[in-house]
Amino acid sequence: MMRTQVGIIGAGPAGLLLAHLLHLAGVDSVVIEARSRGYIEGRVRAGLLEQGSVDTLAEAGLAARLRREGLSHDGLELRFDGMSHRIDLHGLTGRRVTIYGQQEVVKDMVAARLETGRPLYFEVEDTAVHDVATAHPRITWTQEGTRQELHCDVVAGCDGFHGVSRGAIPAEVLRVYERIYPFAWLGILAQARPISHELIYARHSDGFALATMRSQTISRLYLQCAPEEDLSAWSDTRIWDALQTRLGAVNEGQILQKGVTGMRSFVAEPMRHGRLFLAGDAAHIVPPTGAKGMNLAIADVRVLARALTAFFRGEGEALMDRYSETCLSRIWKVQRFSSWMTAMLHRFDDNDPFEHRVQLAELDYVVHSQAARTALAEQYVGLPYES
Repeated sequence: MMRTQVGIIGAGPAGLLLAHLLHLAGVDSVVIEARSRGYIEGRVRAGLLEQGSVDTLAEAGLAARLRREGLSHDGLELRFDGMSHRIDLHGLTGRRVTIYGQQEVVKDMVAARLETGRPLYFEVEDTAVHDVATAHPRITWTQEGTRQELHCDVVAGCDGFHGVSRGAIPAEVLRVYERIYPFAWLGILAQARPISHELIYARHSDGFALATMRSQTISRLYLQCAPEEDLSAWSDTRIWDALQTRLGAVNEGQILQKGVTGMRSFVAEPMRHGRLFLAGDAAHIVPPTGAKGMNLAIADVRVLARALTAFFRGEGEALMDRYSETCLSRIWKVQRFSSWMTAMLHRFDDNDPFEHRVQLAELDYVVHSQAARTALAEQYVGLPYES
């Protein structure tokens, strides 16, 4: 049997950042993760950090490599009707975004956790959460055939959409809001020079496309496709042809990875039940059009770390009691933005010509109205944190 103050399930950005912030505040934790270290450090996922996320990592001492290797962007480009329009994020807001892959963030956080010498267990199985409605919750799991039990004061469920933590909240307490979109993204990672130094969002009659990057020599490119798309039907030639059609000239190269990602919006309320707190994808999913997934997780953890630090310093549960409400206020605003970007830029197969023209009118308004450009920019670079 083990004992700690905070048991953290999940070693993604949310769990690892929470563990680090708590360590800096003198609060002990144990982190467990179902996957291997190699898997979480190699999984290519989100790659855009809001200004506030970069600042948070810097304040925590986790941004040394990010500062060296991250690619700062002052704007983005919207393409539609054969025209390109730049949104000046920095000029409109004074802030910018940074491209730095989630797997790189995770590598930095794993290294920082191991440096502290505090427990981080990989490849655990049969994880379960117990007694969260009491002041003495427990986490159990199996590792290398041995059953383990962790007693703690608080459990942080940072184990993603498919994790076990959310299921520990009784069905009669949990409220779920969900939207499944009728399309997906076919994404590739290619050994090819990016076509632009900033992101390009393209609306085309064949479907949406996005051009981004992971470095000066690695491109990350996406195509709208069907949710049930057969990846084997997409040869490299077909992928490049579709990208050329939707984005214009692209730099081709060896495709290193490709996969299909479904799109959904999801929110679970409340994010706290007893001594269990949900953070990150365990509580919410956003369509990737708004580039908000990892940033929302970081925002959750900022709030949760502050609340737990106050609790363990003997300052009571006031911040813990407000955790769910505080996070959900931001989450729903981000859901609105991500849903709006998704609806504006994607082709809906059941759209009639009227809806098609409405989408084009929306895009035209956004790029020609300073108020609309500012609204997009403010949300894209990240809403301000609660003071």
